[in-house]
Amino acid sequence: MIALAVGALLWVIVAVLVIIAAAKGGSVVETGLREGALDFLRLTPRVAIGVVGSGYVAAALPPEILGHVLGPNSGIVGTAIAALAGTLTPGGPVVGFSIGVAALKSGAGAPQVIAYTTAWALFAIQRVISYEVIAIPAKIVWLRVVVSIPVPFLAALGATLIGKP
Repeated sequence: MIALAVGALLWVIVAVLVIIAAAKGGSVVETGLREGALDFLRLTPRVAIGVVGSGYVAAALPPEILGHVLGPNSGIVGTAIAALAGTLTPGGPVVGFSIGVAALKSGAGAPQVIAYTTAWALFAIQRVISYEVIAIPAKIVWLRVVVSIPVPFLAALGATLIGKP
């Protein structure tokens, strides 16, 4: 039900943007449609590969080991391992979220997966080195990384306090 509501909301936003583009002229609508279609064609195979790949990752991960290391009862050690794994995971959302889904399917606890995805979003090491350090002074980047270290742990703790997500 929520997925349907989110999808409907996204289509409403697209419709509003089309109306705004139409007010600016027909060529803006045409350009937006062309660019959107090209992005769709470029991203769809990547998303499909990520989703199918996450199924294979889930099948390949031994649930007894993953459940022990990252399971709901793995505590702060499991959360730390998940956060470190998130930091070391290269790639974009298709990779990061697919691995998170695969871990859930293989017995990882929700708080640990939340710590993983939060760490991946905050400090994926290749993104920090390849983009941030190049664009922002290194001192600022490393300060951002250091002050953000507690965030995956706080997100996992919040998930634990709220209950099973």
